[in-house]
Amino acid sequence: MEKVLIVGAGPTGLTLALWLTKQGVPVRIIDQSAGPGETSRAMAVHARTLELYRQLNLTDAVIAAGHKNPAVNMWVRGKHKAQLSLGDAGADISPYPFVLVYPQDQHERLLVERLSLLGVTVERNVELIAFEDKGDFVSARLRLPDGSEQMCETRYLAGCDGARSVIRHGLGTDFEGGTYQHVFYVADVEVEGLQPGGELHVAFDKGDFVLLMSYGHGNQYRLIGTVKDERAEHAEKLVFDDVSIDAIRGLGIQITTVNWFSTYHVHHRVASNFRIGRTFLLGDAAHVHSPVGGQGMNTGIHDAINLAWKLAAVLKAQASDGLENDLESGLENSLLDSYSIERQAFARRLVNTTDRVFTVVTAESHLADFVKDHIAPLIMNTASKIESVRELMFRLVSQTMMNYHESPLSEGKAGSVQGGDRLPWVALEGSDNYAYLSHIGWQVHIYGTVTPEIYAWCELHNVPLHLFDWTEEHHKAGLTEDALYLLRPDTFVALVDPQASTTTLSHYFSSRNYAMG
Repeated sequence: MEKVLIVGAGPTGLTLALWLTKQGVPVRIIDQSAGPGETSRAMAVHARTLELYRQLNLTDAVIAAGHKNPAVNMWVRGKHKAQLSLGDAGADISPYPFVLVYPQDQHERLLVERLSLLGVTVERNVELIAFEDKGDFVSARLRLPDGSEQMCETRYLAGCDGARSVIRHGLGTDFEGGTYQHVFYVADVEVEGLQPGGELHVAFDKGDFVLLMSYGHGNQYRLIGTVKDERAEHAEKLVFDDVSIDAIRGLGIQITTVNWFSTYHVHHRVASNFRIGRTFLLGDAAHVHSPVGGQGMNTGIHDAINLAWKLAAVLKAQASDGLENDLESGLENSLLDSYSIERQAFARRLVNTTDRVFTVVTAESHLADFVKDHIAPLIMNTASKIESVRELMFRLVSQTMMNYHESPLSEGKAGSVQGGDRLPWVALEGSDNYAYLSHIGWQVHIYGTVTPEIYAWCELHNVPLHLFDWTEEHHKAGLTEDALYLLRPDTFVALVDPQASTTTLSHYFSSRNYAMG
């Protein structure tokens, strides 16, 4: 019997397979396609994703293969109005203060290679036809490359099979939301006349917007825009010449070469359940939204990392799966239930946010035009001058603001940090407190002094303890001297205890029926 069957080998499914395999959990990953995608809509890899990629030593390879876009430029009706330096905005927040542009097709191939090095091969041209939760396992019927069928039994089934998910349809869960009237176009182009080069550019022109992202290879850029007039009624027949004037008008550029062009409709939807029994939904199978901010692929990757450590803990008998005996134990939510609680709440916030932003940038009215012509450039120019506003914008885009405050796994507060937060990043003398986050497992951080009792508790339960000399930089980051920070295997803060008590630490795990080593 398989431990975990992963359906879908996009970035979400590949990330889940990598993180599970790294933790010693055998996986089987299938995809009905013949190979990784040859074209790509998803491009942006944000700071929080790069932070998490340190767990598999992926970060440096991804950065080396991608291109750092160090600033965002705003254009209105063909005129350059504002620029925001991401390097300045995120310098004290993350070791990766930029937007990395790394096309999804290249990204997928790198993840496939890394998975192969761990001994796992993606099974191509294999299709999930049907599945049934049998209580103790899930029975899945697969169609193999030669057309024959195979029955597969698995402890858990992970649906990473995209917006048209067969698994979501099989579960019968709702996919609430809607479809934007606008048609998006996307193209890989080579341009001349763009200044400054090698950066992100967004242009507004009445109800249209155009986004240009540098690949870092000569004058090659990814171009994204909208089609909203009568052309949208026959989007499948559009060619680049039908939309090129919009981009040229908005950015004042000359497009010399078009290497690829496509159109697509965008939905804004969230599944009503991310988990039913032994089956989980991740990535586009669970949530889809507008491309504003380039959040989609990153969110799916974070789904996978969130679920991976929880599945590993259950399969290693460290925690219950919530399918039996939890009511008797008095637990309201199991460890696996927290996946749906945490990720669904974030997905809903994200869909609502991107929907509001997209609605504003594509609205057609005198008020909307005034906002885009005057208010938006003013906000961006103000952000470039005021540190707190500049940092807020970076946090929103980079997903470093993401938290799980309402999670049953989050507890305690000291200073400005509470359970569910991302650990504040602090760099000192060429190193940082994230150096230890390459470990996939529980760990304790203390900034200041530590008691012998905490040393003994961590040694007894085989939990790494990392001690940092207290500095003013730690205080500025929101940390509290001598407080205890228990970090989850996905590096989020689980428990904050200003008293650094072993009683509180032990109770955190015992109250959640989590068995420590």
